Order: sequence, then C-alpha cells, then structure tokens
Amino acid sequence: MLKLFGALIVLVAGTLAGFFQAQQFATRPRQIRELILALQRLETEISYGFTPLPEALHRIGTNLREPLKSLFTAAAAYMSPQFGLSAQDSIRKALHTHWRRTSMKSAEREALEQLSGVLGTSDRQDQMKHIALAASQLKHEEAAAREDQAKYEKMSKSLGLLVGALIVILIF
Repeated sequence: MLKLFGALIVLVAGTLAGFFQAQQFATRPRQIRELILALQRLETEISYGFTPLPEALHRIGTNLREPLKSLFTAAAAYMSPQFGLSAQDSIRKALHTHWRRTSMKSAEREALEQLSGVLGTSDRQDQMKHIALAASQLKHEEAAAREDQAKYEKMSKSLGLLVGALIVILIF
C-alpha cells in the first residue's frame, strides 16, 4: 500500500512538473504582448503627454498585471528622490529584482536593458524611436514564443506524465 502511494506521488509530481512547464510556454507570449502594449503606452506618455518618465512608468505599471506591474512600478520607485537612481540604473535594478517572476527569456530582457540606456538621457524623438525599436524586437520574440508554445506546450504535459511513469517503473 505504501509503495502504491509513493508511486502515485511520483506520478503526480511528474505530471505537475509537465503542466508547470506547459504553463510557462503559454504565459510567455501573453507577457510579451502585454510588455509591447506597455511600451506603446510609454511612447504615448512621452510624446503626447509630456509626462516625466517616473510618473509615466508608475501610471503604466498600475494598469498592468503581475509580474510586469511590479517591474514598472519598481522602476518608477527607484527613480524617486528617495533612491535617486538614473533611468538606466532603476530599470536595470527593477529587471534584476523582478525578472525571475516572469516567463520571458533573456532576449526580452536584453531589449529592455538596451532601451533603458536611452530613456531619460536623450530627446523625446530619439526616445520614441528607441521604444518603437524595442517594441519591434519584442514582436519578433512574441512570434517565436507563439511557435514554441505551439510546438512544446502539449509535449511538455505529456512528457511530465511519461517521465513520472518512467521513474515509477524504474523504482518498482
């Protein structure tokens, strides 16, 4: 009876691991799309609203879902007089702190880090160009993420179950 219970636990753990990985494949395109929309809103805030960068990041962050909400609001908070960091340093610190909670990969992070070097240091037109460039890069990553989701989401679920079953067979 105890062996059967242990086998069931191993099988369930393998299946849950597969479902977790499948969820990562499903969540990544949604988060990239949300990030693109946030960058487009940032471009609008900078170009038409003449909103200061910390305030724009905070406004955008409050309307996002987690984990991007924490990322944007933390970047805005790091630019406050309390911390006194530059835009580049504050965005990079927010990325360092909150990135692991996202399902996104290093390519998306790199696009944001490149953008952080321009925000707050150049004129409005140059910032808008760089935001559009980052959004374009993220659109390519979103397409790749959708392809990965189509390829690997179902396979991850099945593979988790099968690995759990293999472990049960090998142990017993």
